[in-house]
Amino acid sequence: MHTHLNRGVAQYQLPIGDKLLNMNDLVGETISLSFNQVIHCRNCGRITNKSYSQGHCYPCSQKLASCDLCIMKPETCHYHLGTCREPQWGLDNCFSPHVVYLANSSGVKVGITRKKNIPSRWIDQGAICALPILEVDTRLKSGELEMALKQFVNDKTNWRKMLKNEVDLADLPTIRDSLLEHIKGAIDATDAQVLKNEALDINYPVVEYPSKISSLNFDKTPNITGVLKGIKAQYLILDTGVLNIRKYSAYNITLTY
Repeated sequence: MHTHLNRGVAQYQLPIGDKLLNMNDLVGETISLSFNQVIHCRNCGRITNKSYSQGHCYPCSQKLASCDLCIMKPETCHYHLGTCREPQWGLDNCFSPHVVYLANSSGVKVGITRKKNIPSRWIDQGAICALPILEVDTRLKSGELEMALKQFVNDKTNWRKMLKNEVDLADLPTIRDSLLEHIKGAIDATDAQVLKNEALDINYPVVEYPSKISSLNFDKTPNITGVLKGIKAQYLILDTGVLNIRKYSAYNITLTY
């Protein structure tokens, strides 16, 4: 789903054909999603029996730089070795301003993102609050800073707690100041700019959070129906379970409401 922030509330739009459906308007309504047993690679468009790397056929997942392991582990960037799968893509995406941030989604965590992906990256993770703390000029440097910070703060989201909204409030600026004291060497080594931004609060269009998490899966249940109780991160929260929309981004789906 496409996301943006409007007056502090996450806004969601689901691509349906060549149109964007405003999903916030459907919260509280009964919706049905049906998998039409067709999966198209989001890169080349070919039909594939299985989706790899969030919406690709197998050949594309093996040749695209955006599907390489270094996307998940930026500290392993190997562009300087001359082995990038797509050198121009690497230049365009990995040699641009990147931000190291703190976010509170199921607890405080550290993460990185391209500067232009703020605040969508935080919405995609279901963060209720986020704070950029450092800025660098390459993805590799952001990964190195994240590795340094991971010694002192988590880098994972507990998606079940996030969807239940079991999140304790945290003073991100105070945590930032404490963490930066621990990694002065890494900051100097990467020529990172220390940011003094204010934390951003994010609200989600949810009328009721689930007390138990039951995952819905198009491969097991092609037809999914329920009352849309809310949307958080890239999940639809239905009274029948939760559905990770991003996981099925290459699936041909019919939505009715």
